[in-house]
Order: sequence, then structure tokens, then C-alpha cells
Amino acid sequence: MSGTVARRPASGGALLVAGTTSDAGKSLVTAGICRWLVRQGVSVAPFKAQNMSNNSMVTPDGAEIGRAQVMQAAAARVEPEAAMNPVLLKPGGEDSSQVVVLGRAVADVTALSYRPMKAALLEQVLASLEGLRARFDVVVCEGAGSPTEINLRADDIANMGLATAAGLPVVVVGDIDRGGVFPALYGTVALMPPADQRLVAGFLVNKFRGDVRLLAPGLDRLTALTGRPTLGVLPWLAGAAVDVEDSLGVPTGVSSAGPPHGEEVLRVAVARLPRLSNFTDLDALAAEPGVLVRYATTPEELADADLVVLPGTRATVADLGWLRATGLADAVVRHAASGRAVLGVCGGHQMLARTITDDVESRAGTVPGLGLLPADVRFAPEKTLGRPVGTALGQPVRGYEIHHGVVTVDWLSSDLPAEPFLDGARAGSVFGTTWHGALEGDGFRRAFLAEVARVAGRRFVAAPDTEFAAVRERRLDALGDLVAEHADTDALWRLLEDGVPDGLPVLPPGDALRPR
Repeated sequence: MSGTVARRPASGGALLVAGTTSDAGKSLVTAGICRWLVRQGVSVAPFKAQNMSNNSMVTPDGAEIGRAQVMQAAAARVEPEAAMNPVLLKPGGEDSSQVVVLGRAVADVTALSYRPMKAALLEQVLASLEGLRARFDVVVCEGAGSPTEINLRADDIANMGLATAAGLPVVVVGDIDRGGVFPALYGTVALMPPADQRLVAGFLVNKFRGDVRLLAPGLDRLTALTGRPTLGVLPWLAGAAVDVEDSLGVPTGVSSAGPPHGEEVLRVAVARLPRLSNFTDLDALAAEPGVLVRYATTPEELADADLVVLPGTRATVADLGWLRATGLADAVVRHAASGRAVLGVCGGHQMLARTITDDVESRAGTVPGLGLLPADVRFAPEKTLGRPVGTALGQPVRGYEIHHGVVTVDWLSSDLPAEPFLDGARAGSVFGTTWHGALEGDGFRRAFLAEVARVAGRRFVAAPDTEFAAVRERRLDALGDLVAEHADTDALWRLLEDGVPDGLPVLPPGDALRPR
């Protein structure tokens, strides 16, 4: 649209990207704005005050933050750091989460016990934001869930609580693909108290399919009703997902990057654990032509798989119980007994062991594992965070690790003779490692897929030119293109340069609301 001339806002410009719902597209819009800005020669940093996600990563300085903020930092072409996601909540049970502050776990809480902590956390959040604003031209902040969760507004630190404390202009993203975008956008503003409403400067409609001219009457009416413009209509973009935050983003059906390079495909079945974490480990497999990736919840879905993956989880013992209750555990054991490949990553690696002793997460004591590796697991109170490097299958490997479980391999076992595999072990066709991200290395991924194909008897050959870093970079560029081509970039510049416009009207019934 507009805004083709490079401009540079005064240092410390910032805005908040909020959304009418979870999964409205806040993370990707934030990444798109970051990529658009950095193309203009602007130094930019992403920021999410409080993220609830089990999809996390370790920064170069050893801090654990949400994977979405790592992706947004890549969009901004800067190194991720703890200040970009000062508070991370990692759900581990029905009503419990681990609280990670500036990259370090500090407490396990329930929804109610967490609330008294939030006043002190807001101070940390604001200090982190201020530090980023002092070092970057622009900080693009992402909200969490909806900014109009009126039951949580009193101690909110992620949405309008942050915006009012920092004086941030707010853009609200609505997902038109799920329907009802006009009432969602209007209602999001109307239910806010006046102080919050006065910060909402405009809307973005996301995931539109069709002729944008059909929306024009509705957009005009929305502006007339709210006194706020729509700053763009972003079209549906197939394959736009990059490092999604939570299981809402786990694909359904089969993911494939196209026909195989060789004669046959490889079928990969991933156990869809209830407390799935770091499932982005599988993105690199799905980017390989001829590799079909699907998430499985029943034993039947493993029947034709060449590779079964047990991914990471925030609750190893509980999810192992689910695996047994669904019949998937027996199916995995049968799959391994047939000589086909099984890969366990982090929590999935722990499930492959003979025993798991957990007095930290589940406090279940010692429980039997699947017994597919000659190893035993004991959970340590302190979390291991790292970015290890090594070699496997003749290839260099880099990864990152986030775990409480410590795996000890019995190298002298006669029942399951094993050999080293990264930091874990391989016994026959069963592989286990605590390293996330290892499959992103192109050489190692090709070597691993070749080994999977060999033991499965498949005539599959990995494409020699698939570069996962380039795949991810193209996706980030596509998000930047969305903003550059379909958003009112002049209006975004004005928000970054001048802040919240004066005179934004207050809508009913919010005009009668006051903080309590």
C-alpha cells in the first residue's frame, strides 16, 4: 500500500499488536511488521511481556524464552534475548504452570496463586521494555490472548495493562477466517474501560480470502461506529505458520512439502501428546519433499509409518500415561519390534527409557518407561538449559536443551546394546536425544532420513537442495510482504513516530466502565 519511502522513527517508538482471540495471527503480524521495518533500515526488537507456551527455546546467553519471540527476532534480524519475553508461563498440568522470569524458572503456580505475583512482574516487564526501547529504534509488542479479558484486567501485564503503563498505541487484529470479525473488533474495544479504549488506534483484518472490495462497506461502517480506521486487510497466506506458540497451531491432516526427490515417500507419525512441547522440532521434516508428517492420537495412525516420533512434553509421566491409555504405547513398541525407526526427543526420549523417577514435575516416584532404550531417567530440581554442539551419523549437529530429566544410559546392557547418539543413545532402530532443533541442520537431517529409509526398506532419497534456514527466511519475507503490500504503512509509521492519536472516541458500554 503506502509507506514506500524509508523513514526512521525517533528512538524508542513502540506499539502493541493485540488480537480479538488467541490464534488471530498476532505472532505472525508482529513478525511481519518486524521484517517490514528492518527492510527500511530500522533497528527493531520484538517483545511479549507474558507468553503462555510450551514451545520455547534457549537464547545465545542461556535464557529460556518463547519460541515465537525467537522467530520474531529472526524476522527483525537480531539475536533473541531474555528481555524480549520477560515472563514465560509453561503449562504442565490441569491447573499449574511453571513461571520463567528473564529466562529462568522461578516457581510453579496455579492460576490463582500466580495473580499475587503479577504486580512485581509488571515492574520487571516495564524495565525490560524500557531497556529495549533505549537500544532499538522500534519495539513491536505482541499481546496475549484477547485484550478484553475483563475478568483479568485488574492485574493484566500482557495487554492493556502493559499498554496503559507504557503509553503504547494498540492495533487490534481480527481473524476473518473464523467468522464474526466485525462484532469481534467492535466488541473488543467496546468492553474496555475508557483509559484502555483511548489507546486503540485501529484494526487489522487477517486471513482474508476473496475480493477485498466486498469488505469495503463493512470496514466503512466499522470506522463510522468506532472512530478508528482499518489499517489493512491481510490476505490468507498458505504455509504462513512459523514457530507457532501452542498446540492450536499443530497441523491437522498430513503436511508435505511436495513430491519426493526419490522413488518413494517417507511417512512420519508424531504422537499428539496432550502437553506437547517444542513440536517445531518437526517443522524441518515437514519441509522435506516426499516426507509426509501427521500427528497421531490412535494406534491405527502409526500402522503405515516409517518413523514414529515421540516429541517433547511438559509432563513426561502424565503424557506417558496417556500414551498407554490410548494404546499408542503398545503400538510404538510393536513398531520398534518390527525394525522400523522410533525417535524420542527430550520428554519423548525419557519415555523410551526403562524407568523414570520423577519427584519434581509429577511427583509420581518411579514409573516404568517403554523400555526401548537401556537407560533410566531421574528428574533434577534444577532445569538444564543449553545450546550443545556435536556430531551424529557423520554430520555436525547443533541443538538446544530444556529439561529437568537426566538420562543415564547403561552402556553395558546385554538386552539392548546401544551406541551414542548425540547426548542420548541408539539401540537398533530406536533413537533418543534431549536435543531440540537437531533436525534443522540440513546435513544431519538428510543423513537421519537416509537411515530411516534404510531400516524401513524405502527407496526414499532426501532432496539435496533443501535448506531449512532458507525455507524459514522465505516465510519471514512473505510475512514482511503481507505488511508492506496490504497494510497502511503510513499509518503504522505515524503510530510509531507520534504515538496514540488524540480524540479517539469511547464506545458504549465501556463509557460506563471504570477499573475496580
